[in-house]
Amino acid sequence: MFTSVIPAIRHMKDFEKVMKTDHEYIIFLETRLSQVESIVKLAKQYKKKVLMHSDLIHGLKTDEYGLEYLINNVKVDGIISTRVNVIATAKKHNIISIQRLFALDSHALNHNLKACKKIKPDYIEVLPGIIPNILKEIYDETGIPVIAGGLIRTKEDVKAALNNGAFAVTTSNKDLW
Repeated sequence: MFTSVIPAIRHMKDFEKVMKTDHEYIIFLETRLSQVESIVKLAKQYKKKVLMHSDLIHGLKTDEYGLEYLINNVKVDGIISTRVNVIATAKKHNIISIQRLFALDSHALNHNLKACKKIKPDYIEVLPGIIPNILKEIYDETGIPVIAGGLIRTKEDVKAALNNGAFAVTTSNKDLW
């Protein structure tokens, strides 16, 4: 489904560049509510599938109503979130659900793994994505495809993540797109 690198757009100035790539899927990390409909519509004109990090949309409350707006009105193809309730709503509406988790320490990792086993997102995005043995451990523990993100700075970082069990890599580093 995904290619090995998924462009993650942090700044609108990068939007135009990613529209010219062959990537089928793109991620919007940060945007404003007033921009969401127009950028998704434009991305769809370029035949892009849009994954939206709902936690980072300024002006959107990530409750069930805010998510229904993204799903029914904006027509996003998937939702990324650190919040279990957001992922549950995405799954309920049959769009791609990506649970973002931060591997900060053993306690946080165990807590997040329990939540992922319960909610069963389509994918788990692990940050930072430069900890290869953690990527494999999360996949082995949950059976859910893992996406590596965060601190991916070089081609070697991409290769290391993919060689150690990552299904794909997200990066806002334009040189790696």
